[in-house]
Amino acid sequence: MMMTTKKFEIGDKVSVLDDAIDGVVIAVKNNEITIETTDKFVMTYFVNELIKINNTNDLKSIIGSKTLNYKTIDVLPPKKQNAPAFKSDKTERGIPEFDLHIEKLVKNYKGLSNFDILSIQTDTAKRHIEFAIKNRIPKIVFIHGVGEGVLKAELDFMLKRYDTISFQDANYQKYGLGATEVYFKQNVK
Repeated sequence: MMMTTKKFEIGDKVSVLDDAIDGVVIAVKNNEITIETTDKFVMTYFVNELIKINNTNDLKSIIGSKTLNYKTIDVLPPKKQNAPAFKSDKTERGIPEFDLHIEKLVKNYKGLSNFDILSIQTDTAKRHIEFAIKNRIPKIVFIHGVGEGVLKAELDFMLKRYDTISFQDANYQKYGLGATEVYFKQNVK
């Protein structure tokens, strides 16, 4: 049985299998591919974790036709869709948002353990909470991402220790499941 290996080149558009991440190949080393995601993060994956996207040459070779048009494969051309517009009310403007993803907090996190990363993220969140309490900011949003839920669980545990704080999942339309809104009760005695 002949095994084919996927060939990736710098500049190829790729998508991560089993994850909603797209990007462009920026480095190829053996069977490891480094990509820059559409969100400008640099991530490394193994060859078997990626698939090329938007390459009609691959599709032509699979189908085996020299000309590819929508009529031959019995598919209508994709319609242009506008992204749904998020309309926020006036109370949503100016709310401080803090991204707790480690790549947003430190320049080089490659040598850090998971414990060190979580410590940096929770310490950062605690500093923002203390600042908001001190400066009487009524509401902030922490962007923690979905992941395995470890950071969210740690954040929830920390927030429950404050009597003057209530919190909930942030606006789903704007953040998905990856953010928490924190409300600070004022004038509590």
